[in-house]
Amino acid sequence: MKVLLLSAYDGASHRYWRQGLESAFPEYSWTVLTLPGYYFSWRIRGNPLSWLHAENDALRCNYDLIVATSMVDLATLKGLYPNLAVTPSVCYFHENQFEYPSRNQGGKTLEPSMVNLYSALASNRILFNSRHNRDSFFQGADKLMKQLPDYRPRPVSALMTEKSSIVPVPLADELKEYQAINQSESFTVDWNHRWQCIGNGTPIKIAWAARWEHDKGPDRLLAVMRELEHRRVEYRICVLGEEFRDSPSEFQTIKDDFRHRLVQAGFVESKEEYYHWLASADLFLSTSIHEFQGLSALEGIALGCVPVLPDRLSYLELVSSEYLYESCMEDIIEEAHSAAGLIESFVDRPLRAPKVDHLFWRPMKAKYQREFKECAEVSNTPLP
Repeated sequence: MKVLLLSAYDGASHRYWRQGLESAFPEYSWTVLTLPGYYFSWRIRGNPLSWLHAENDALRCNYDLIVATSMVDLATLKGLYPNLAVTPSVCYFHENQFEYPSRNQGGKTLEPSMVNLYSALASNRILFNSRHNRDSFFQGADKLMKQLPDYRPRPVSALMTEKSSIVPVPLADELKEYQAINQSESFTVDWNHRWQCIGNGTPIKIAWAARWEHDKGPDRLLAVMRELEHRRVEYRICVLGEEFRDSPSEFQTIKDDFRHRLVQAGFVESKEEYYHWLASADLFLSTSIHEFQGLSALEGIALGCVPVLPDRLSYLELVSSEYLYESCMEDIIEEAHSAAGLIESFVDRPLRAPKVDHLFWRPMKAKYQREFKECAEVSNTPLP
């Protein structure tokens, strides 16, 4: 089967999914078009123009199926290329722009959300990585329709519900190689780096991993660490993630004020080292205020970390309530109390991560295969 795979903003999480998809289906003949994961406004609105210039020949070819991320302006591409207009298409939502936080101080613009909406309407099947993502997209689209003056479908979500499914981004099968890393002689990361044990107990090891941006809750992370100090909890922490020139100031405060707790700060050069840090931690802490699936948390859980997650967003779908602390969006200090209390409770009781084996690519492949087949059947194009 010939598949055109389109990723218009091929950042880390989108690339993770795309590469996993290609690897999981070697029997397909893939044509892959990507654009780099920066210049967001231009990427989401201008990707048809970029590909019109650079990939015209590939877009004029005939395919059995199109698989596109929600960052692709699929409606425009189908208008520009009649061959694509009649090709069955799947739109995959890693996130949706109705729910995504504003990327600029001037507030959100409507265009990214409209690209999402038109692409979903132009697709035969719509896949979401979580129920939270799907529900917030439908709610955002319906809310927008109510604000428009006339000639609007009400509710627009009714046009998309039946062709939508929830199919998470699977975990890479290579993670299984690291699940027993604590017993590996080749293990190299050092939780004792710059550490001086203040108390008598063995410090609990905490991993936090996310982009160093505001929507990942650095102010909440700082508040949790301060509360752990106040409670005299013995802990070490590695704060992993990609840094940016305008990363929030809280990360520098953490570097300056918590050198006695911090064993790693920032981006690590290799995937192997990243997995080593997660595999050797006791807990995985998240403080995110926006999360559409929680891949980093799932990787940590798969590698044996006990999750400590806020009871909001997609996290409610990942784990049971015993791993969740109270979400207090309006009161960071109160939320920090709840998170620190949960961490402290794990110090003296057995730690066991929940099972996420069903989310690896091997068991998840069948779900993707069924969706692709159903897409083709809806379009009256049988697939093998």
